Amino acid sequence: MRIGVDVGGTNTDAVLIDGDRILAAVKRPTSTDVSSGIRSAIEALLTAAAAGPSAIHAVMIGTTHFTNAFVQATSLQKVAIVRIGFPAAREIPPFSDWPDRLRQAALGRIDMVQGGYQFDGRLIKPVDEAQILGVAKGIRDAGLSDVAVAGIFSQLNSEQERRVAELIREEIPSASITLSSEVGRTGLLERENAAIMNAALRPLAVKVGEAFTRALRELEIEAPFFVSQNDGTLMTAEHMQRFPVLTFAAGPTNSLRGAAFLTGRTDALVADIGGTTTDIGVLVGGFPRQSSLHANIGGVRTNLRMPDLLSIGLGGGSRVVLGDTPSIGPESVGFHLAEEALIFGGETLTASDIAVASGNADFGDRSRVRDLDGAQVRSALACMHRLVEDGLDQMKTSPSAMPLILVGGGAVLISGEFSGISETLLPDMAGVANAVGAAIGQVSGSVDLIYNMQELGREAALDDARARAIARAVEAGADPETIAIIDLEDLPLQYLPGGAARVFCRAVGDLVVKEPAIA
Repeated sequence: MRIGVDVGGTNTDAVLIDGDRILAAVKRPTSTDVSSGIRSAIEALLTAAAAGPSAIHAVMIGTTHFTNAFVQATSLQKVAIVRIGFPAAREIPPFSDWPDRLRQAALGRIDMVQGGYQFDGRLIKPVDEAQILGVAKGIRDAGLSDVAVAGIFSQLNSEQERRVAELIREEIPSASITLSSEVGRTGLLERENAAIMNAALRPLAVKVGEAFTRALRELEIEAPFFVSQNDGTLMTAEHMQRFPVLTFAAGPTNSLRGAAFLTGRTDALVADIGGTTTDIGVLVGGFPRQSSLHANIGGVRTNLRMPDLLSIGLGGGSRVVLGDTPSIGPESVGFHLAEEALIFGGETLTASDIAVASGNADFGDRSRVRDLDGAQVRSALACMHRLVEDGLDQMKTSPSAMPLILVGGGAVLISGEFSGISETLLPDMAGVANAVGAAIGQVSGSVDLIYNMQELGREAALDDARARAIARAVEAGADPETIAIIDLEDLPLQYLPGGAARVFCRAVGDLVVKEPAIA
């Protein structure tokens, strides 16, 4: 049996799954210390299913902790950034495009050193080891130990980044070093930003990992735990502590994967309606469609792999102003819904109140919204419907009608037909689809490389990308017998010579987990 847990900003959802059967599901408030909220949710889950800790063979956890910490500029460590590429890459220094509050929270020191590669792997300049040792001493003397290293085209050849890391550790043995080649994709500035983010979050990741471990230990669960990453697959706890940025957007991704599991649909639109926003995504082959654009996290551009999502300001806690032209959101009461909404005894008219007043939903005290003007309620409901419909239209890439799956705690807000939608599905357990998505997580490996097609040949390049992606999936814990290639794209780069093309490949397989010993 597997446990899936989604630690959100407001609620911690948990489900217990045995094969394809969901045995139990619970919701509990998220705690500030993370650990006690997870413990409370899992404890209630085991009680509801009458299951013991020894029956659990894996725990899968999804969390928004790192996204929230970065966007809010809290719990960030100051980072020393070493860019390998001087003088070629000196015009736009690191942190140039960061918002002031995030720069102040994360900027420790900047050093630009010689080195880097051309797009085809040819050397621009070798690393000057004496220069790096001097930089390392400066980092040590500044009292910094979290370091991000980024080099020109290091995703093609990481040798210089790895050598710089070795030299830094000679001076600072305890240094925590993030290499941009390990976290980012093509594009120096965006890849460097991802490395800085990761370095700034690594101390927090260690604490969060320890909190997860402590919660499971207190429940006497000896099974390993895994953490959801933003492509709909899993990573080990140790990998999460090294690469916390890979959890960004894992919550909505889990909801999409959960929607596929709950309905059996592998190709559909999904609207995940929460307390503040509705996240709309697209399932392709059972996985979220990946974004081809740079991801913007808290105002910082990165090239992290991210699901293609559209967020609109409609959720269960969205504030509503009635009238001839009603106003819905984007302001929201958020996790104060149970205190501020009319149906819960509060004084704020919310989207949840409109859903209850219209008869779409039945929770809270309906008598408190009985006196609302019926025509205005219908007008507000139509406005909510249009917001979702416009969002769905933006996410479609074909005029053909597609199924729509509604999930999330606010899924009951929406009803009726949508233009361009063949059918609307509201599955059982829709409110905990995110935890379901975590529980069914698989393991992936991916590569994003530039090949010289004239020299290597297209088929040989694609075969090499496939082999590398499969090897990375196996290394991450996938069963080799179950691995399949789910993404393979090659894009000619007209601005580079030699028939250069960018190839992205992703391989996915089932997680290898040992069953618990039977006493």
